Amino acid sequence: MERWVEVAFDCLPLRSVARLDIPIDASPKYRARCERVKSAIEKHGSHNTYYLYNAKCLYHLTNSDKLGTIEFSFEGTALTDSEDLHCEHCDIEATLERETVEWLTEPISQWFTETVARTIAVEFDRYIEAGDLEKTRQRVEKLQSASDDAGGFVGMYL
Repeated sequence: MERWVEVAFDCLPLRSVARLDIPIDASPKYRARCERVKSAIEKHGSHNTYYLYNAKCLYHLTNSDKLGTIEFSFEGTALTDSEDLHCEHCDIEATLERETVEWLTEPISQWFTETVARTIAVEFDRYIEAGDLEKTRQRVEKLQSASDDAGGFVGMYL
């Protein structure tokens, strides 16, 4: 265990979403995610906004793997400054998934739930600094170009 907080997420730049229609044969889970992405675009726009999904945030409160961990799943939007160099705000929904903290009370649990957004903002800055945001943009542009060349459908979650 190297860090006190572990964060993992997939990132979808909302400016890369070319179409908002949902495939008729979409599974209920995929349809629900598409609806959440559409809502995020309606609420925040698509410029300098990134949808984070398949995400978790794990806090280590002790130096033990068996005691003192609190794990959240989350999904939502990270909004950056105009140059995409710094996360300014996260609008996420965090859900407590599991914990190994015998002394965890409801007010502390609520405080950690609210802390997840701040944690994600810090981690998204690290994501930007590592160049992962640029890699994501390049991957989406490559897929968009390939799809355009093939005359194919470009939908969400490329």
